[in-house]
Amino acid sequence: MIDSINITVNNKNYKISKGMTLEEISKDFQKDFRYPILLAKVNNQMKELNEVVNEDSTIEFFDLTVKQGNRAHIGCLTYILLYAIKKLFGENSNIVVQHSLDKGIYIKTSFRLTEARLDKIKDTMNSIIAADMPITNVTVDRMEAIKYFESVNDSAKVGIMNYSTNKYVNLYRLGNYYNYFYTLMPTSTKKAKDFDLTYIGTEGFVLRFPTIYINDRIKEYTHHPNMFEVFQECRDWAEIIKVGNSVELNNVVAQGKINDLIRIDETLQSNRLLELAKTINSKKDKVKIVLIAGPSSSGKTTTSRKLCMYLHSFGINPKVISMDDYFKERTETPKDENGNHDYECLEAMDMKLFDKQIEEILSGKEVTIPTFNFSLGKKEYKNKLKLGEKELVLIEGIHALDDKVLTNIPRSKKFKIYISALTELNMDDHNRVSTTDNRLLRRIIRDNRTRNYSVEQTLKSWSNVRAGEEKYIFPFQDEADFTFNTALIYEIGVLKTYVEPLLYSVSRDSEFYEDAQRLSNFLKLFLPIPADSMPQDSILREFIGGSCFHE
Repeated sequence: MIDSINITVNNKNYKISKGMTLEEISKDFQKDFRYPILLAKVNNQMKELNEVVNEDSTIEFFDLTVKQGNRAHIGCLTYILLYAIKKLFGENSNIVVQHSLDKGIYIKTSFRLTEARLDKIKDTMNSIIAADMPITNVTVDRMEAIKYFESVNDSAKVGIMNYSTNKYVNLYRLGNYYNYFYTLMPTSTKKAKDFDLTYIGTEGFVLRFPTIYINDRIKEYTHHPNMFEVFQECRDWAEIIKVGNSVELNNVVAQGKINDLIRIDETLQSNRLLELAKTINSKKDKVKIVLIAGPSSSGKTTTSRKLCMYLHSFGINPKVISMDDYFKERTETPKDENGNHDYECLEAMDMKLFDKQIEEILSGKEVTIPTFNFSLGKKEYKNKLKLGEKELVLIEGIHALDDKVLTNIPRSKKFKIYISALTELNMDDHNRVSTTDNRLLRRIIRDNRTRNYSVEQTLKSWSNVRAGEEKYIFPFQDEADFTFNTALIYEIGVLKTYVEPLLYSVSRDSEFYEDAQRLSNFLKLFLPIPADSMPQDSILREFIGGSCFHE
């Protein structure tokens, strides 16, 4: 009988006793990490630390400084938070994990919150963390899980269990409390000791934690009122139509009423865009430039074209300019730390030419504007542009909201719009649908359809895309005069039908297998929704096809 096995960690080989847990093995490597080790990848499969190793394996450990560990850290903090609240305010008290806010997550409480109460919650969380309470992964019969969640009045998780076809489900136990999370978890509360809480108002607060985008530290909180207000408007509407989570959306689908929801949701979004056009029209005597920016896969192209259509209805003729046409020649493009051309940074733009031409256009001159030839890596001059009396310039680009853009033109002549898919849907009270994941699903579908990219190609580029957004888009969102939400409450069900088959193309030995599996498991919570009833001008058509603006 073989009592020892070989493992490889950080390209070094070790001999260990067969049957050791990943937790036991990790102790010898903790010194190499800034934060507690939370998870491990064993032979390219993500594992919790209570798993045993019985065969020769390649192991990689993760703390919160990588995305997999960061998700586990946030999930653990959420569980500790919920446990603390029930301990302080009773079994019927609850929280709803709503949306991201300034590198944290906004949490709504079921009770009136005060700053003193929030201090008590934080103190109780710290005592739970210090107690090093175990978090145990338990497999239970699905019907038993349903009975348990019924007993604690968690109707959303009862609904999730009802839509599952599995005989058994995995729950997490903390003390005498069980819950269902969609991320792997650390083995104890002590591993999630890095957090802070920020009071927002009587209904909620922000849970803050180190993130991979701010040097793995807890960012000092800055409130973003525009973003907060848009999220809250969407939440309020979701409550009105009673579609706030995956279960309630699935119920609409199961009852055959999804077409009505699609029409309502699309009409509401179009009305919001019409209101935006009205706002711009009311400022037409002063505003001559509309600047639009937003992160990847927000639906900027469709939004811009629909906005132009609405502005036309008010007698305003927008002239559209893309900042992408003002890239410097490839020979002059800056390079990143890896020696690759960096097209994301502002320095990649020919800002001298851009500022000069926009100023000339506003003064009434006819200007020959460039079109950037990406194949040749240089600008070509073919199109002339002259602004008429009832015309304005609509400029789209990732740097459009940057206050270093068009400094030669007064702020009063500019109207800035921030666009993003600010997802307002939850899986259940304690698990949110990430805005970033929503955009990633959109991008996978569009990349495959329009560029013939594989899922792996999209996933490989995604980290660079996200890094660029963090540097060049998100810091300027408060510059916007208007924030427009392009997320549709029903869209995950539609995206599922297109993206789910693609995710199965990622092989088990791919470095992106875990990402594909995570997205696939998340999509299992949603019933598929056919796109038949979606209008041709829907923002989603930009990604799945059939758009009147793109085909």
